Amino acid sequence: MPAVEQVRVQGEAVSAYPEVPPEALRGEARRITVVGEDVLRRRCQDVTEAEFGSPETARLIDDMFAAMWVAEGVGLAANQIGVDLRAFVWDCFDEDGVRHVGHILNPVLDELPTGARRLVEAAEGCLSVPGPHLELARPDTAVVRGRDLDGRPLVVEGHGYFARCLQHETDHLNGGLYIDRLTARGRRTALRRMEEEKAEVFARRAARAEELAALR
Repeated sequence: MPAVEQVRVQGEAVSAYPEVPPEALRGEARRITVVGEDVLRRRCQDVTEAEFGSPETARLIDDMFAAMWVAEGVGLAANQIGVDLRAFVWDCFDEDGVRHVGHILNPVLDELPTGARRLVEAAEGCLSVPGPHLELARPDTAVVRGRDLDGRPLVVEGHGYFARCLQHETDHLNGGLYIDRLTARGRRTALRRMEEEKAEVFARRAARAEELAALR
């Protein structure tokens, strides 16, 4: 039998990938924005043609990976480090044990045909709502289309938890948070728990930042 795919980078199967992504080792772990900050509530600006392939865009992707690693996240959007651009990164396992790693610029989430939409309820959290995870229903399949940092076309498909990640990060770039999809009671619960848990979360992030610095 053929070997089961274990890692997919930019949507393509590879034999292996470092546990700590090289992007994270190159990048600077910038501060993660928190619910209430205006940059999280605006639709992000498109990456322009001049920005594809630029050192600044490559640096942004590296910094996003570093911030994601420090915060123990599976995905991170540019506005979560205060940058108003349509870009997000991911380092996420799915239910089959496949690790997905990559980045995408100017992503557009495909509209799923009604018959292809199977909603699955699962715990979801957010690095910009530090601490709580609450149950939220989302489709178990997602396809995003965009471009890589050099401007090449890119299509990424996810299932299960990775599909949830792709949808969650696309929401961010449209100015949305997962708590917007909760009931009013659920949103109040998430914000209350965030206040209770955020100090511990920030302490873990500070320790992880020191760990990342030591790895360089």
